[in-house]
Amino acid sequence: MKIDRIQRQILAELQKNSRISNQELADRVGLSVSPCWRRVRELEEGGLIRSYVALLDRKKLGLDACLWCQVRLKKHSAAIAEQFEAMVSGRPEVVECYELTGESDYLMKVYLPDMDAYTAFMHSFLLKMQDVDVVRTSVTLREIKNETALPL
Repeated sequence: MKIDRIQRQILAELQKNSRISNQELADRVGLSVSPCWRRVRELEEGGLIRSYVALLDRKKLGLDACLWCQVRLKKHSAAIAEQFEAMVSGRPEVVECYELTGESDYLMKVYLPDMDAYTAFMHSFLLKMQDVDVVRTSVTLREIKNETALPL
């Protein structure tokens, strides 16, 4: 879907604050209310806007540990990959998961309360998966930048 300058402005404003009123959004992008509303609906229907969410402070929720787990599988087949991906998708502590090229097959971002919780996660989940060969984990010391807005 090609997007024009006004649509980019709409997307930029909604990335900053998705609770903005249609009136204020229209004012900010230089449209009247009805055309602005139609453009937002087009962006939603076109799949550019997937959903509207609240961004939570993980540390205030007690999720102090941010871990990056590189996982290498023992074998490579579509069935093994699908099974691994399905199991990871069902785990709420895994907030991101990417299939990779290189030495690791997957990279997961995991939020947990502490290292004891990570040890439990490893032993009760990752190490019980028969097709997991190696898990390498990096612990985040400090968060420098964590943005959800995409560059437009």
